[in-house]
Amino acid sequence: MRMFWGIFAFMAFFINAALAQEQADEGETGLTIPRFVSLRSNHINARSGPGSRYPIEWVYMQKSAPVEIIAEFELWRKIKDWQGSESWVHKSMLSGKRFVKVTAPGENNLYAKDDYKSKIIARVEDEVVGEIKKCPVNTDFCLISFEGAEGWMPRQNLYGIYPDEIID
Repeated sequence: MRMFWGIFAFMAFFINAALAQEQADEGETGLTIPRFVSLRSNHINARSGPGSRYPIEWVYMQKSAPVEIIAEFELWRKIKDWQGSESWVHKSMLSGKRFVKVTAPGENNLYAKDDYKSKIIARVEDEVVGEIKKCPVNTDFCLISFEGAEGWMPRQNLYGIYPDEIID
């Protein structure tokens, strides 16, 4: 009987350890950490810590720009922007709507199809923000809607989507 309880305790320990590891990838909200979201406004205070008592480090001025949530604390989210800067913002300043920012320098081609050989329908400057329409499986392209143009752009030129992420 002792052997049974010993084996039971051993298994329970490893099951709890496995569950704890799974939960380590979830924030307080139960949502996955990290995850991409977007800025809800043209004026968002980025703070050095999770609360309004912490000093403002800078102000984000580009609505819809993608940021990555890397931690959660109560009503505050620690974010990382496309340049790698980390700060805290109130959750009300973030939206779950997905956008990307063009990160490749200069003009970037927007294609009619998810193929480099297809027709170029527009050129998009770096740091422009566009809405993700879809990023299908088995392609290196995402369908992005920029103001006035919609087309396919290589994932490698975009910040706001994970390399193997699928969005339909």
